[in-house]
Amino acid sequence: MEDDQTRFTALFQHHYPDVLRYAARRIDPDQARDVAAETFLIAWRRMDDVPGKAEEVLPWLYSVARNTLANQQRADRRRLRLGAKLGRTAPKAAGSDHAGTVVESLALHEALTSLSPEDQEALRLVGWEELDTASAATVVGCSPSTFAVRLHRARRRLDRALAERDGRVSGVHRQMAPEEAK
Repeated sequence: MEDDQTRFTALFQHHYPDVLRYAARRIDPDQARDVAAETFLIAWRRMDDVPGKAEEVLPWLYSVARNTLANQQRADRRRLRLGAKLGRTAPKAAGSDHAGTVVESLALHEALTSLSPEDQEALRLVGWEELDTASAATVVGCSPSTFAVRLHRARRRLDRALAERDGRVSGVHRQMAPEEAK
């Protein structure tokens, strides 16, 4: 028990900021804290399932956070449907883009949100979370080669969405690409 507690404490101290950032990029900050807390509660309950290799821990935690987010979003949709049936006002929309008046950030945000959730997740895992293809594949539960194809297609769709939105030439998606040269 003492070893699990020590291991969990180290895990929490090292990865909590990353998991919180992961969630905050997808939902509002208050909900992100709840998702991060739930992620670490699950990690505590499943300490035997937490990977032993350091480089595998964060992708595993992101995977748990992703599932927690999906569960929360399903619950939110159920509440919305119930509210509609009961004639109540729907709860406030989650989060807002904090890019302010930066036009390019807004265009990128709009183009990104026009993509499917799967495309958004692929781009965010690589661009924001700075995961390599193998780690990102672990998060979404597919092979690295399958993820690489998904990422390539997501980047193409992002380019098209940007071009349709504001007539710019393609290439902005490079902001969403990690450093590949290692």
